[in-house]
Amino acid sequence: MKTKIIFWLFSFILFAMNPNMHAADPVKTNPLSLEEQRVILRKGTEMPFTGEYYKFNKDGVYLCKHCDAILFRSTDKFASDCGWPSFDGQIPGAVRQVPDADGHRMEIICNRCNGHLGHIFIGEQLTSKNTRYCVNSVSLKFAPFSEMKVEKAYFAAGCFWGVEYFLEKAKGVVSTTVGYMGGSTKNPSYQQVSAGDTGHAEVIEVVYDPLQTSYEELAKLFFEIHDPSQMNRQGPDIGEQYRSEIFYVNDAQKKTAEKLIQLLRTKSIAVATKLEPASTFWKAEDYHQEYYGKNGKTPYCHAYTKRF
Repeated sequence: MKTKIIFWLFSFILFAMNPNMHAADPVKTNPLSLEEQRVILRKGTEMPFTGEYYKFNKDGVYLCKHCDAILFRSTDKFASDCGWPSFDGQIPGAVRQVPDADGHRMEIICNRCNGHLGHIFIGEQLTSKNTRYCVNSVSLKFAPFSEMKVEKAYFAAGCFWGVEYFLEKAKGVVSTTVGYMGGSTKNPSYQQVSAGDTGHAEVIEVVYDPLQTSYEELAKLFFEIHDPSQMNRQGPDIGEQYRSEIFYVNDAQKKTAEKLIQLLRTKSIAVATKLEPASTFWKAEDYHQEYYGKNGKTPYCHAYTKRF
């Protein structure tokens, strides 16, 4: 009994020292300088107009200085002349809002390690998104697209417009691109694929941050936004190009997909989803990219259904 009490007290002290720790999923963090600790851990603010990234305009992503989670894309950065880096969007699920201690503002923190980033302001009409994430440069570090530590997944589930609509909003997704995979024709056009003569499927390439999500979570969502029991069709769209298929990039992805398919079959779902190793991904024409977002519409043949 005495040993159990000592163990419990020791665990309580450790948790009190680091409330972010979790025995099953520890968050690995980087050492911080005194100034970084002041801002990130003790919710300080760097002097305006002095930050490394205030006038920084290179292409890439911005990561949490404390835990390396990808937080913002350079395409979401804009000049607000406020004195700190400003973004009007975030990587889905990467940033969390909490009431500020001043009782007026909303603080933003890294959703992975709870590190302080800055504040969020709504309604300033500075961009079409009407949102400004005001971030301390000292809370960030930059990585060019070529140096991102990300992973990729490829899914086919009918019309790629609807698949992208759901997956681009998933937590930890850095980017999505629609295109074609699984056929014989090199660099096919939409017209060729639609004719059903190339063997390609309409596919979405998902680039995601493995620190914030997993392949299994994305694969689960894939099965939940379409009907995996339909063969060579999805809703009103009929043809081989609209088949349900997972193109895996390694054995780990294949095993995960096989596990989920078996689980669905135990729930009496006659899964028709094919599994094939990923081949060349051909990017679709620009007007297909983020189609529903650009046109202010919603999917006609995809909807979310809880399956797991």
